[in-house]
Amino acid sequence: MSRETLGLSDGLLAYVHKVGIREDGDLRRLREETATHTMARMQISPEQGQFMALLVETIGARRALEIGTFTGYSAMCVAKAMGPEGRLVALDVSEDYTAIARRHWAKAGVADRIDLRLRPAAQSLAAVVAEGGCGTFDFAFIDADKTGYDTYYEYALKLLRTGGIVAIDNVLWSGRVIDPSDTSDDTKALRALNEKIVLDQRVTVSLVPIGDGLTLARKR
Repeated sequence: MSRETLGLSDGLLAYVHKVGIREDGDLRRLREETATHTMARMQISPEQGQFMALLVETIGARRALEIGTFTGYSAMCVAKAMGPEGRLVALDVSEDYTAIARRHWAKAGVADRIDLRLRPAAQSLAAVVAEGGCGTFDFAFIDADKTGYDTYYEYALKLLRTGGIVAIDNVLWSGRVIDPSDTSDDTKALRALNEKIVLDQRVTVSLVPIGDGLTLARKR
């Protein structure tokens, strides 16, 4: 839930964008349209999108999962990084948000790489398991309702192959995870998951302070 990395000055962020990002026209147009949306804060930052694309390329991902798609920027980053042979299963519940995504995916020529499923994520994930998806995914990205994160994390571990990576967004929650006065359900869910993952011996973990905090967990 951050269109830019926390803690960077405007000048330093502009420098990061200048020398650290190769955002093509498809991604730029989608990001700029989303910036006018009333829920624009839900889009990931371009530096995070590029970082995720690099991860996808590095592990040679060809099968990816996304839980929470919004207007499709992160999905486009991943789909482009996987190349024509890649396939992304994208889960969301909003026809309105994903209508923007579908339009831009089609213009970018990646629509055929993305299987968009519109129903509650837990139901879609159970269906992917039932379809024989366990152990077949290389990469997963979680960026949806925070109280569902633990459920989505457990499904991701089932669906990832050994060596696959799950990336979990918003784990710093604009600093609210360290604010003891914040007892909202979302914040408590993120705190609990952060504390769980750092001790989880099923994965190798790193919390990267990019965007609003991105936890990377590699399945052992």
